[in-house]
Amino acid sequence: MSGSEREAGRGARDFWYLFIILAAAWLVLTASVNWQELAVGAVVCLLLALFLRKTYAALGLPPLSFVRIWRFLVYVLVLAKEIVKANFDVAYRVVHPRLPIRPGIVVIKTKLKHDIAKLALANSITLTPGTFTLDVIGDSLLIHWIDVRAEDPEEATRLIGARFEKHLEAIFE
Repeated sequence: MSGSEREAGRGARDFWYLFIILAAAWLVLTASVNWQELAVGAVVCLLLALFLRKTYAALGLPPLSFVRIWRFLVYVLVLAKEIVKANFDVAYRVVHPRLPIRPGIVVIKTKLKHDIAKLALANSITLTPGTFTLDVIGDSLLIHWIDVRAEDPEEATRLIGARFEKHLEAIFE
């Protein structure tokens, strides 16, 4: 198979992946199986996939597979669980009479190689109350933490980022 044939196959695959992602988003957002809405959704998704397939390809995302989709769904559940736990932790700190906080900035290290994976990790950390990603520099993330329990980068990585990183690695690497 020549390079141009491979590129054409990749372009078609990217088109259909993008179409499926957009169609799934359309179905979730409309929550309707009315045939008119499905028809409009199919046309809109086809047009968007046609115009955005090169942008999608430029992101450098790994090809979709059922395993990656399953791992993404597991990751979403882990993220939701961590967000709920962090909300309770921050709420406890707010209602506690002495407000037990020890705010500070820590550095964590990541094994993730792709920028999009690092972005997902940074956003996951920021979504959990009590932590905020300030910057991503190479393989290091600068995190503001409401209750610094470890200043050592390895221990801070284990406490803050490891719970997300293993799932993101399975999805993006």
